[in-house]
Amino acid sequence: MSEKKLVLIIEANQGYIPQTEDKEGFQVQNSILFSAITETYIPLLNMFCQLEKENIPFKLGLVISPSIYALLSDSSIQDKYIEYLDELIKLGNAEVLRCKDSNCLEQAKTCLESIEKTKSDFTETYGKNLLEKIKYFEKLGIIELIPTAATFSYLPHYSDYPEAINAQIETGLYSQRIFFGDTGDGFWLPYMGWNKSLERPLRSYGINYTILDARAILFSEQCPQEGIFSPVRTKSSLVIFGSDPDTPQDIAGEDGFSTNEAYRSQIRDIGFDLEQEKLGDFFGKTDARIPTGFKYWSNESEDDDLVPYNSAQAKKQIINDALNFYTSKAEKLEQAANIMQEKDTVLVCAIPAEFLGQKWHEGVEWLENVIRCRASKRGFEFELCKNLLDNQFSLPKIEPYQCSANGLGYGEDLLDNTNSWMIRYTRKATQRIIDLAERFPSETSLKERLLNMAAKQVLLAQSGDWPAMIHDGKTPNYIEELFKDEILSFTRVFDSLASNTVSTEWLTSCERKNTIFPWLNYRIFSKKK
Repeated sequence: MSEKKLVLIIEANQGYIPQTEDKEGFQVQNSILFSAITETYIPLLNMFCQLEKENIPFKLGLVISPSIYALLSDSSIQDKYIEYLDELIKLGNAEVLRCKDSNCLEQAKTCLESIEKTKSDFTETYGKNLLEKIKYFEKLGIIELIPTAATFSYLPHYSDYPEAINAQIETGLYSQRIFFGDTGDGFWLPYMGWNKSLERPLRSYGINYTILDARAILFSEQCPQEGIFSPVRTKSSLVIFGSDPDTPQDIAGEDGFSTNEAYRSQIRDIGFDLEQEKLGDFFGKTDARIPTGFKYWSNESEDDDLVPYNSAQAKKQIINDALNFYTSKAEKLEQAANIMQEKDTVLVCAIPAEFLGQKWHEGVEWLENVIRCRASKRGFEFELCKNLLDNQFSLPKIEPYQCSANGLGYGEDLLDNTNSWMIRYTRKATQRIIDLAERFPSETSLKERLLNMAAKQVLLAQSGDWPAMIHDGKTPNYIEELFKDEILSFTRVFDSLASNTVSTEWLTSCERKNTIFPWLNYRIFSKKK
């Protein structure tokens, strides 16, 4: 009888947007990270702990971008996060008073209690070190940590610069080794962006597998009979797993689970809905608005008809949706097994972390119920990609089709009329840092520091998150400012090297501002001999 395996992968990435200085608006700059910690990372860790406590078996892959490693491990960011929670608690107490005579009172109390528990979890349960707890579950074999590119760069954009691809891959691998001691067997290509230029560098770094959009397999000329239900390999025996095309559409599609009327609306937040004076000094003197987590209404609400969120109804819906997800994947695996004549079947379901808590408030609880469904029904087993490589060198060979999981399958949202102006600067900077690495192969002291800073600035400018955020309209003006700052700073380094002059005060300021990759060596952009 064939074995049926389901691989769950949670993918978390974020652009490097640090703000630790004591100046107005720090909450705005850090709100993306702080919301992710509050609504996704801590709830996920709490879920892992609860399942472990109840001896409920589960396995899942976890992709965490190096930018998140750097931000979560920064003690100043940790302190700012606690300040942020304190401000939310202060706001929550004011909200309870404001809502004392309304139908929002109970939900306001629930939101406040949740934030107070989050602060307790962060400071006491996890000692401000979420990465250490993730490492604990990785050591147990429950989680497989899958490395990814240094700044989540869309690598096909640099296919004619192998040095840039090598730098992104090598820095990403080294980041994971720094924080977790191992790089594992796989590599997550940002946005599942693939073209054939990536095969050789991935294998050269000892990477055994990656996960691609289903089209990479199904549209290839050598499409195997098993489709995406069995891994394949490239000519150099890089194993390719095809992702389930129905996930995460199950969650976030037009009729996805998260759209159900019973669930809490994530777009109706007092941070946007209330007048400035009713929010106290939460935003300081800035006019920018960010979500606060105080959300009182369900998805059923209309602009002129707000329907209060009912957590009891939501919990019932969570159970139904978890069962529907479990059943649909079990049936899909069963049908594939019948067609494949009882061969082992594998289905990889990749879920962006933002759908678990941030875009879908009930997402983490839904995932927990999916895991509990499998524990009670056993229609398939959870597995990790690294455990499915036993027959790596006997898998059928294909040449994966060039595609992406973004846009309509080609990552076009990362290079459209909103953000295409950025690529010419990143490519020029990439060309220049490769040239600098060749011209100055063995610099030391101040000039080496300058070159290391230049390499870091190019990696940051190559970030795929920044054009994605501009496309999605997420603080586009601020992201544009960050990007231009990195490009202008790199240009200043380039000019300083040409004139053989440098301001040590300016260089020290840049190093203090961008603490990511403190071990980075500019020679990472050198041509491979």
